[in-house]
Amino acid sequence: MSTAAHWPSVGIVVPTRNRPGLLARAVAGIVAQDYPGPVRTIVVFDQHDPDVALCRGGERPLDVLPNLRRPGLAGARNTGIVALDTDLVAFCDDDDVWVPTKLRRQVHAMQQRPQAEFCTSAIEVEFGDRLNTRLAGASLVGLDDLVRSRMSMLHSSTFLVRRSAFAEDEMGLVAEDAPGSQNEDWDLLLRAAKRGEIVHVDEPLVRVLWGRTSMFAYEYATKMTSLRWMMARHPEIAGSGTGAGRVYGQLACWSAASGNRRDAWRWTKAAVRSNWREPRAAIALAAVTGVVKVERVLGALHRRGHGI
Repeated sequence: MSTAAHWPSVGIVVPTRNRPGLLARAVAGIVAQDYPGPVRTIVVFDQHDPDVALCRGGERPLDVLPNLRRPGLAGARNTGIVALDTDLVAFCDDDDVWVPTKLRRQVHAMQQRPQAEFCTSAIEVEFGDRLNTRLAGASLVGLDDLVRSRMSMLHSSTFLVRRSAFAEDEMGLVAEDAPGSQNEDWDLLLRAAKRGEIVHVDEPLVRVLWGRTSMFAYEYATKMTSLRWMMARHPEIAGSGTGAGRVYGQLACWSAASGNRRDAWRWTKAAVRSNWREPRAAIALAAVTGVVKVERVLGALHRRGHGI
């Protein structure tokens, strides 16, 4: 194996909020990395006091910080980013776990493409007692791919980014104005893809925990606001029949789930006009007519490692 001098330094940002048990699991996955190069971890505590007992020194230090920016996930991530001086920055949510080879495999992939700024990997979704692998079927992801689909296997806990790309005159930081810090990861992917293709390691290097542990699982109003924010921020989504149909279908489903039948019908029609094959339109229609509840469909999809 190469010496540490041949491997770039990596800073890991772990945002957390009142989930010490899950956080301990996430940190253990980081500690277990077989990466040969320098690693530094910053755990950012959002809206509560940092646990200084987590701090450690040595070759792989771990520091804690309070969220010094806008409250929420995006501000917490940015707090960690600006505190780092490493070559690369990685994200790990506090309810996810990296496999031991995660950093080494991704850094190696980026080294094969020296101009690459952004790298992701596939995931394994944990929902109850079920595990489902989500692959992208590709080693490179472009802007068109992300306009057509959010590509949920490109989860934020797989992100590995050159720190220089976060500069204001480059890709920029995580969007703190994202409503409820939702879809900020999709926004970041789109901004990265506008600069160049994203390198993807199509192996499940992160286990992602889905379900009610998510901070956003059933916040329908915020889900809808954040989708409209994305459409305004990235007009190319509206220009894609498949991409627009997907978003309109989601808006229809969340409207139906929140009991707003009028908006559910409106967004369902928009989804069908954009893409008559959009399956979310059928889900919303079934929910509006009382055939099924959106929550029931969502639960069934989560058990298979998918979302709406």
